[in-house]
Amino acid sequence: MIRLLTGVALLAMPAAAMGQEAVDDSDTAVVLQMTAPIPAEEIVVTGAGSLRPSGGDSVQTTAVLRDLQPGFGTRIENRLRDEAGIVQFRRSDGRSAHPTSQGVTLRGLGGNASSRALVTLDGVPQADPFGGWVPWSAYDAINLGGIVIARGGGSGADGPGALAGTIGLYSTMTDGVTASAAYGSRDSWDASASVGGNLGNGQVAVDGRYSRGDGFVPVASGQRGAVDRAAPYEQGGLGLRLRFDAGDDSRIEASLRGFSDRRDRGTDFTTSKTDGVDASLRVVHDPAGAAQWLALAYVEVRDFDSGFASVAAGRNSVAPALFQRVPATGLGARFELRPAISGDNPLRIGTDWRRTTGRTEEDFFFSGVTPGRHRIAGGSSDTVGAFAEWSAGDAGDGLLWTLSGRVDHWWLGEGYRLERNIGGSTITNLRFAARQGWEGSGRAGVRWTSDALSLRAAAYRGWRLPTLNELYRPFRVGAEVTTANEMLEPERLWGGEVGVDWASDGTKLSATLFANHLSNAIANVTLAPNLNQRQNLDAIDSKGIEVSAEQRIGPATLRATYAFTDAKVDASGMASTLDGRRPAQIAKHGGSVSLRSNDDGPFGGFATLRYIGKQNEDDRGLLVLGDALTLDAGLSWRLNKAVSIEARGENLFDELVPAAISASGVVERATPRTLWVGARASF
Repeated sequence: MIRLLTGVALLAMPAAAMGQEAVDDSDTAVVLQMTAPIPAEEIVVTGAGSLRPSGGDSVQTTAVLRDLQPGFGTRIENRLRDEAGIVQFRRSDGRSAHPTSQGVTLRGLGGNASSRALVTLDGVPQADPFGGWVPWSAYDAINLGGIVIARGGGSGADGPGALAGTIGLYSTMTDGVTASAAYGSRDSWDASASVGGNLGNGQVAVDGRYSRGDGFVPVASGQRGAVDRAAPYEQGGLGLRLRFDAGDDSRIEASLRGFSDRRDRGTDFTTSKTDGVDASLRVVHDPAGAAQWLALAYVEVRDFDSGFASVAAGRNSVAPALFQRVPATGLGARFELRPAISGDNPLRIGTDWRRTTGRTEEDFFFSGVTPGRHRIAGGSSDTVGAFAEWSAGDAGDGLLWTLSGRVDHWWLGEGYRLERNIGGSTITNLRFAARQGWEGSGRAGVRWTSDALSLRAAAYRGWRLPTLNELYRPFRVGAEVTTANEMLEPERLWGGEVGVDWASDGTKLSATLFANHLSNAIANVTLAPNLNQRQNLDAIDSKGIEVSAEQRIGPATLRATYAFTDAKVDASGMASTLDGRRPAQIAKHGGSVSLRSNDDGPFGGFATLRYIGKQNEDDRGLLVLGDALTLDAGLSWRLNKAVSIEARGENLFDELVPAAISASGVVERATPRTLWVGARASF
């Protein structure tokens, strides 16, 4: 089985569904369902508990990422790239990418920097309240026990917005002290520490991390000018988590964390700053053989500043083009009930609410270093939903089916956009009428298991509300202007998949065929030279295959993943020139092969080879990002029970990984070869 003992309320699936008897040796045990019967293999993460297992999403493709030790330059967003088919808007990571480009999606549903996959941390949505991008550096200071990737939409119990799937990050409570410190290329430092233990009738854990580096020059060699320089970064965070028993079958979990992110884009006037504070409070009641329930409330506060520059032809001079500040807030609450039915809890019912508010405040039209115009634009959104999920059938060999659905009512508050000359007249003062509507989502699936073989099928529907950024904020990149569109409609997805899984004696094989139809897909549509607008396309149609294989080889595990994605745009009207084209930022081929040690010997290590195919940078396919093959690897040597030394490298081939290309053909690159060496201690 795969078992996570997490510090959160992870809603999981029965061990019996894997052909294993559920093991619950404490009130903290959680058994996470995979897509096939799996031999007795455990991932044990010490921490607080959750609701006891009930039915679930065993009919959809699910993967678990482990070995998530922080430090030594490791990045959560880069580990996600190990799973083929997971696409981030930029190939660069959270040390060099612009924060607003860090969206994530799956199954070819791309072309937009806003996330089409639902990313959660301990059940709390993580997309930026204003823009929908994901602040990956915010998780550097979190002791993560695992990442659960559920592909395909319609997972209503997770919340709205899971068009392409759900990426669940789960923290774990530290018991004792762990720390690491490493030094890397370009005068980079990475230090992390976690301290935790018992406190009264509960537990407390404190996690922190600090990293910095001089950075690399983002512009590819041969295209640089006098204005180009290295792009430094500095990031850090601190988190406090508490867990207390509240009776024999209840507990209270509280979390408070803050993070700070400073980056530079490699020229003057391009510094970005992100500060965030998150807090959550959860109450869990999960007696065996009786009704279980969970209540959660959370708040997210974000403050993002960024500068943008205008670089002259020849890259010999640079001037400020825009300064932006984006304060935003996310609020939410959730309640879930699992009534006892014949001594089990196969039914999940609940309700949730999420509110986002935010605005962009921008200075632009610079004369020298003095701005001449100011713009403010923003609004609010609310979503209230109710969900239900039922699982029935033979959880071992035989037939198992699941059915889930949710209904949501959404509101967009009155939006606004004001532009004025600084110290002078008003140019634009617009108010956009409030709107509201209803949306439904859900999933139906079935799985048949016989010994090591499983066959499964699922159909699903999902939806996503446009972000405040997409609705109200125009922007400019170089000479390219993209206007906002306050009349954008929600995106809606219909999709399905069929798959086969086989697992026996340390070998696991899985293959999934999928097809998706995303109507009202939001994209930047070219209207004229240097003029674009956010619009709802008729649809994006995406189909393909996902394959994974895993084999235990003595003290190591070999894992390979591959995704083939055939995605096309269906467009008419002003967007008709996009009809039949491939969506921007979506590669047809992607894959990885990794070898990781998995025993307790004195020596360990890993090697991961990743490939991403070529993809279009723009909606019309005029700018193409080439393919790339990269190798990451590391070695560790445990000196004694408490201390080990490690060395690792990123992009050891020093491959040019194109991350973006401008209309003038200037290529931005992702991380070049980076080497790290350091020590790790655990007491």
